[in-house]
Amino acid sequence: MRKIEKSHQALWLTSLLLIPAVLLADNAACAETSDSSDLLLNLFVEKGYVSKSEAEKVKVEAEKRQAQLEQYKAQAESLRIETEALKAELAELKTHGNLNFNPTNSISEASKWKVSNGVKNLELFGDVRLRYESREVKDAQNGKIGVDRERYCVRLGLRGDLLDNFNFGFRLESSSNPRSPWNTFGASSSGVPYQGPFGKSTAGINIGQAYIGWHLDDWADITLGKMPNPLYTTPMVWDNDLSPEGISEKFKYTVGEADFFATFGQFIYEDTNPTKASGGYFGLANSGNYYSGNGTPPFLLAFQGGVNYRVTKKVSFKLAPVIYYYAGQGVDTTQPISGSSGLYAPGFGNTYIGQGAVSGEAAGASGYPVGDFNGFSANQTGINDLLVLEVPLEVNFKLDRFHLRFFGDYAYNFEGAQRATAAYNAISAINTALPQNYPIQPIASAQTQDVKAYQFGFGIGSTNLIYGPMQGLVYGNSSKKHAWEFRTYWQHIEQYALDPNLIDSDLFEGRENMEGVYAAFAYGLSDNVIATVRYGYAKRINEKLGTGGSNQDIPQMNPINSYSLLQVDLGVKF
Repeated sequence: MRKIEKSHQALWLTSLLLIPAVLLADNAACAETSDSSDLLLNLFVEKGYVSKSEAEKVKVEAEKRQAQLEQYKAQAESLRIETEALKAELAELKTHGNLNFNPTNSISEASKWKVSNGVKNLELFGDVRLRYESREVKDAQNGKIGVDRERYCVRLGLRGDLLDNFNFGFRLESSSNPRSPWNTFGASSSGVPYQGPFGKSTAGINIGQAYIGWHLDDWADITLGKMPNPLYTTPMVWDNDLSPEGISEKFKYTVGEADFFATFGQFIYEDTNPTKASGGYFGLANSGNYYSGNGTPPFLLAFQGGVNYRVTKKVSFKLAPVIYYYAGQGVDTTQPISGSSGLYAPGFGNTYIGQGAVSGEAAGASGYPVGDFNGFSANQTGINDLLVLEVPLEVNFKLDRFHLRFFGDYAYNFEGAQRATAAYNAISAINTALPQNYPIQPIASAQTQDVKAYQFGFGIGSTNLIYGPMQGLVYGNSSKKHAWEFRTYWQHIEQYALDPNLIDSDLFEGRENMEGVYAAFAYGLSDNVIATVRYGYAKRINEKLGTGGSNQDIPQMNPINSYSLLQVDLGVKF
């Protein structure tokens, strides 16, 4: 009896395994209809080999496998068609003489970006930003100039590491202004030459960065070319859009909780070629050629040493004094321009004055490069008598829910008194040479005390960001979804304290002899999209002086008595 039961069980198991195979074979060969399959299942049910519910499960499973089989057939047919197409392509290429063609290699090469074997890694980076901006300047009589505009900027770069510890980078920008990457919507409609609406004449493709670096070891790096600013500094001294040109060397060494570092820069300030030329060549008159070999290429030399000290895991401070020394004069432009009624061209090597005109067509002009004085009523760009000490510092607190920073900067021009005296002495000489309708605003006496600048403020934001004087969410170079940052500071720049060609062009209109407040808030709408609001307000410090500077945004007023700025940005960073 047990033998019979065992034989029934074996037959039941065998049948259960054979039924799907029978059904699949039946459907695949189309030998029988679905009705015959049902009859077979019914027979097994009647014999008691399987229950009715088990038979239904087997039928469902068989139908599922049949569907899979049909899918495999379709895929096989698709592969067959692709194979036939590749065979046809191979035959055509052989016909044209390319006997080494391999269809597999063709597919692979078409889907990849081929890079030299010497490149270890590459990174595509940049941003696209939109801005609404409102600026307004007022003079002492409450006269004003206002600018409201919608703007855009595009920056696209590539950087990477190479074998043997080399690296490189370059960045393209839509604006040629070294202190601003921005273009204004609709500017082509009012520009020269006239382009009509929706034109392209005010935007272009410009080289913003182009450099090669060498990572000697963990403690040393050398960079050559047009590079990101290697110095630890603030917008009080350097506009964050500037990319200095030349050579920089960076060194670092760690002792316990202190990271010591040193950075040196040798930056080319101006090309003076031809450095040698006889009178009459490249000039407007034989005796009035200011390209007659008497100019020397100016260099800005920077020497910085600092430390980043971790007091605890959550508290650190950073201090990094830097000395700026200017070597060389630049092109000598002390000769009058022919046909300009005795006017002089501006130059880096000539005496910085910083005053504006008080009457005539150029009244108040302060620095847009067009026409006599290149738009300057008096020299606004001179780098004479500059030996500047800058001391930037910050204290960081990495708290549980946010990051808190206190920061500041102090600068002192050791040759500021000589710079002030030179400006005072130049006024009478300039006014004597100019026509009566172009007098420069006089200086009552040499203001030799106006030789320092300082900034202090604080910032607070999300913990998952990179912060620094020119890093963070408000600058758009670090972002996370739902991240946020608020930053504010007070800034004070006296007339003879700093290089007017380098200071930030947005806050205080890129002018000296101004002080005021700046505030910004930024929010990460996603990991790549940032919304930012900025506001600034400033007033003139010394009413005996103009507001020296060479910014291109509102050059028509000097001195500026008060200044306000509002910017609303939406940017995509990648």
